[in-house]
Amino acid sequence: TLDDRFLDTPSLAIDHCQEVCCEMAHTVKESLFLAMEQIENYSDERNEQVHALEDDVDRYEDALGTYLVKLGSQNVSERDSYAVSIMLHSIGDFERISDHAVSISESAKEATGKEQGFSNKAIAELNVLMEAVKEVLTTSVVAFDTKDLKLATNVEPLEDAIDDLSDEVKARHIKRLRKGKCTIEMGFVLSDITTSLERVADHCRNIAVCLLEASEE
Repeated sequence: TLDDRFLDTPSLAIDHCQEVCCEMAHTVKESLFLAMEQIENYSDERNEQVHALEDDVDRYEDALGTYLVKLGSQNVSERDSYAVSIMLHSIGDFERISDHAVSISESAKEATGKEQGFSNKAIAELNVLMEAVKEVLTTSVVAFDTKDLKLATNVEPLEDAIDDLSDEVKARHIKRLRKGKCTIEMGFVLSDITTSLERVADHCRNIAVCLLEASEE
């Protein structure tokens, strides 16, 4: 789809880029959702899927980044220039989300190898946090796909809520640790997972802010 022959018609090339960017975004979403399933029900097969999807996302980023730089050097309209800028910024954030998906899946693998896994309470709390992250990622992907600016404005409040939820999960773990109901080792794993989830929300915010700033300019 990213054929250099389309570069002579920038508007057509941009349309193709947006299609491929949306494919990349949905691949990232699939990867993260699979990784989050690992917390409660880890499998090596799913872990391999997450890694394979991350490789796909890396290829998307390389191909799109190279093509968009070529496209940006063409004589494009101001509107098309903004579209190129949004995509260049966003593909980096999408790629980082897929990296965090791998980290979450690997953390779940580490937790499975411990003698004492996550308590039921810890899993329940993580599920609340993960549902919020699913919502913010889905909102960001749809906003990016449809260029829905109203939807994009919903991302930052969700990201703030996710930060608060993450702090609450960590605080409750410390309480369990003091009561001897959890281990320090599992605390490190939990911290890695919550940090990755927070970072995912941060990248979603970046994507939404990029859409909004481009529209204002």
